[in-house]
Amino acid sequence: MRAVCTLSVVVLASAGIGHTVVSSLDAGIARIDAFKDMKNRPRAGHGMNLLLVGTDGRDKLSERDRRTFRLGGQPCHCTDTMMIVHISEDRERATVVSLPRDSYAEMPAHVDQNSGQRHGAHPVKLNAAYAEGGPQLTIRTVENMTHVKIDHYLEVDFTSFMRTVDVVGGVKVCTPTPLKDTYTGLDLAPGTHTLRGGQALQYVRARHLDGASDLGRMKRQQRFLAALIEKATSSGVLLNPMRFRDVTRAVLGSVRADAGFGTDELLDLGRAMRSFSPSSSEFTTVPIGQMDFPVKGIGSTLKWDQARAARLFRSLREDEPLTADRPRRAPAQAPVPVEVAPDRIRVQVANGTGTMGLAKRVDAALAAAGFATTRRPVTAPAHTPRTVIFYDPRWDRSARSLAAALPGSELRAVAGQGPLLKVTAGADFKNVRKVRFEDPGQPEQTVVRGDEVVCSGNA
Repeated sequence: MRAVCTLSVVVLASAGIGHTVVSSLDAGIARIDAFKDMKNRPRAGHGMNLLLVGTDGRDKLSERDRRTFRLGGQPCHCTDTMMIVHISEDRERATVVSLPRDSYAEMPAHVDQNSGQRHGAHPVKLNAAYAEGGPQLTIRTVENMTHVKIDHYLEVDFTSFMRTVDVVGGVKVCTPTPLKDTYTGLDLAPGTHTLRGGQALQYVRARHLDGASDLGRMKRQQRFLAALIEKATSSGVLLNPMRFRDVTRAVLGSVRADAGFGTDELLDLGRAMRSFSPSSSEFTTVPIGQMDFPVKGIGSTLKWDQARAARLFRSLREDEPLTADRPRRAPAQAPVPVEVAPDRIRVQVANGTGTMGLAKRVDAALAAAGFATTRRPVTAPAHTPRTVIFYDPRWDRSARSLAAALPGSELRAVAGQGPLLKVTAGADFKNVRKVRFEDPGQPEQTVVRGDEVVCSGNA
């Protein structure tokens, strides 16, 4: 998840600033020989493939920040997030593929960096590769699984992420439903928020918001990265060499990269990517075939759908866009993800205005969106300026899902009301938004463009 800030550094290089400035930035990057003595590697494809790895690094934060943003405990110096970022050969497109940390993996034979003991090939969770063999074993494992040749390795931690967000002035995110996670301390009301570094870290780390766990978190990370790219490309950072320098200096102190990713590579990307924007990026997660694949001695893992994953990684090798065959859609048209399937949510609509037929219109719109309405709208006892959803606290997930379809509505708990949700349509009612339920037990592979997931003007 912290890997998003490293990609922002690559994108920010599109300012095309001078060699001297970039050289001074390059000198601040910690180097690692990530490809030493590697053999039997995949054949190179077209374009550039970067493996972005996010590490813990909480020991670099102040005690106050660790308490504020729920970063207690000892740093694990491990990785729980990986992304392959493919930069097209014409430098006009970036494809980001998230690799779940609990993916079932076959680790190649290696020497354990901690014990010095030699291990033969054996099954693991993907995030174990870094703990046992560092960046080099991580690259070898990913290449074995994807058959995609990794050209560069970039690694960041919590500190890099927070600094990146702060120096660009915060990043705007939107949520149609409340986001509350007691583990990270995230607490966002429905609507649009500008997140600063610490709160942004809570947003991309949260895993306990819904049943989707890590898969849901990866989608939020992808949305955040798209928003970060939008902020960087629209705020003047790319056109102001001195501001670009200040931003990257604040970030690069906590970045590690392979020895081959230096000044010339940054300048090459910078000159080629001047027109980069959220619409130039596309995001997806490797297709999952089995969510709870048990492995003796390891536990529950995520097993990839080998056929669909092979097609995905072939597209990367052949430098093909993943969204080429899909028409573009405006961000406002994208269905809003919800926690509960709408056909499982019973709704009764009441008219809280003097507008004839409003309740009938809202009932029909909700039914068209998939909700189980009573089809018998009623008249509310009093007029209300705002649309209100009355719900029993035991059905709070259903209430949040319904609220996602009614932008601006107010949630009001009524103990003992039961499973039927009651909507009083107020004078502020405008429309019903489309929603989409994705079963965490059967995740659907989706590919989205960056401009489809950033906040729209109507968010």
